[in-house]
Amino acid sequence: MARIAIFVSGSGTNCENLIRYFADSNSVCCALVVSNKADAYALVRAQNLGVETAVAPKAQLNDASFMMPLLQEHHIDFIVLAGFLPLVPDFLIDAYPRRIINIHPALLPKFGGKGMWGHHVHEAVKAAGETETGMTVHYVTPVCDSGEIIAQFRTALLPDDSVDDIAEKEHQLEMQHFPQVVEQVLKETFGISV
Repeated sequence: MARIAIFVSGSGTNCENLIRYFADSNSVCCALVVSNKADAYALVRAQNLGVETAVAPKAQLNDASFMMPLLQEHHIDFIVLAGFLPLVPDFLIDAYPRRIINIHPALLPKFGGKGMWGHHVHEAVKAAGETETGMTVHYVTPVCDSGEIIAQFRTALLPDDSVDDIAEKEHQLEMQHFPQVVEQVLKETFGISV
């Protein structure tokens, strides 16, 4: 059984989607949801679905003596970032080589890097006059948004699409594709049938 931790910072729609997707799986368990924000609604979503939660503000997130025992206690094999804003500390990347993946709300390498999250990304896409946007799933490395791309999904944009329209179109891609991408990576990483 692959036990995954989902790291979140916000409302947690992707987090809930993942938990529900794997709820009946015999080989994947969403064992823990970790947020850097105590008031993240994602924690409520997880608790409502019976998944244990933990809060790790910046000081704890960057403290190996806090994070490693937390993950070991829950026997975490794999980490999924689902709207997690802080940079992942190097000690976690070293402890989970090619076992941490992130979702980004644009077609990397465009619109990635520091400050490019949430609405900031969609505003940049609109300002650039892009004719398409999409989502990227990639491995996490010490450099923000620069890890190897696992999958990308695209959607066309219209000239009169607002920033909110762009955000909604991209979000629909996340809801449709993210769980399947996570499933495929877990199959490849652990040799399991999900």
